[in-house]
Amino acid sequence: MTTVLDVQRFKDEGKHFAVLTAYDFLSARILDESGIPILLVGDSLGMVMLGHPTTLPVTMEDMLHHAKAVARGARQALLVGDMPFMSYHESTEQAIANAGRFVQEAGMHAVKLEGGGRVVEITRRLTEVGIPVMGHLGLTPQFVHQMGGFKVQGKTDAQAAQILADAKALEEAGAFGLVLEGVPSKLAASVTHALRIPTIGIGAGPATDGQVLVFHDMLGLTTGKAPKFVKRYANLAEDIAHAATSYAEDVRIGKFPGPEHEYSTNGSAPAKDRAEVRYGG
Repeated sequence: MTTVLDVQRFKDEGKHFAVLTAYDFLSARILDESGIPILLVGDSLGMVMLGHPTTLPVTMEDMLHHAKAVARGARQALLVGDMPFMSYHESTEQAIANAGRFVQEAGMHAVKLEGGGRVVEITRRLTEVGIPVMGHLGLTPQFVHQMGGFKVQGKTDAQAAQILADAKALEEAGAFGLVLEGVPSKLAASVTHALRIPTIGIGAGPATDGQVLVFHDMLGLTTGKAPKFVKRYANLAEDIAHAATSYAEDVRIGKFPGPEHEYSTNGSAPAKDRAEVRYGG
């Protein structure tokens, strides 16, 4: 099983690594069996699974529900639970309690927190009680209103200096890794070079130690124009639409179900198919 020590070893040995989001049992099992070393149960589920315009409405209960499903599906990957908006903002005690739920109830191995500043001390406290922390700087979606939208961060010298300072502070506080989202590639390279811990980029150029994509973006399940940094490795939205319309047409013309899909007259599946019947509609 991948651990935080393995992730550090990846950086030490110069091995780039992939991270993907996962939100349910089946996708987690597929990605785990494909050898993806880190699965992030991201609060992005609010947008791609629940239909919200931002991640802000996502609750702890939403996150725990999906994290538990992912933990049931994955056996080898390092599982990271995304701490949602207002789950670590009131106090350090609140942060410890909610991070503990990710580990104790949901089977996560680590948590991810957005931002620097006071998050540095929270990171320190969490690592002291045995909960590994992944940091997240740059474009932090939980600060979307403060940033005026989903905009690249770190473009000015002052912003870049603050991100680098926060990155070093998070490392010193015990974070085992750091997501850099929506920052210029030159800044991402500088932060990566300055840190002992690995960086994971998303829209941050090629110089980070790892890369993360949202599962649905990677598979082409999202519709509309993809963010500039996304590479779609499949186009499943079109494939699913084609399959659904083909199924509907087969039903309309009576082509489905055919004799090979029918149950026997006693209500059971044909003997050769019984092992494959697992659930109903």
